[in-house]
Amino acid sequence: MTNALDPLILDLVEWVAREPRSYHDVMDAWRTSCPRLTVWEDAVERGYLVRQPSAAGPVTVAITNAGRVWLRASGRGDALASRSAGQG
Repeated sequence: MTNALDPLILDLVEWVAREPRSYHDVMDAWRTSCPRLTVWEDAVERGYLVRQPSAAGPVTVAITNAGRVWLRASGRGDALASRSAGQG
């Protein structure tokens, strides 16, 4: 499935893959009131990102396995490598 929003969705998924993000931060950076720019909604609907509740703090947003596969297939696997390197 490809459409005009794919580059923006890819940017969002890559941004989340680089470091843990709170739901608030994601919404602050990516929410839009334009009904034609459904970047966040599409990323979740496609299964690339997921909200994760946390007993110790705010809800976080994480990349899924499908999101990792899509990043690698799109040539943006570096975001995953940089996160892994920082988690040593």
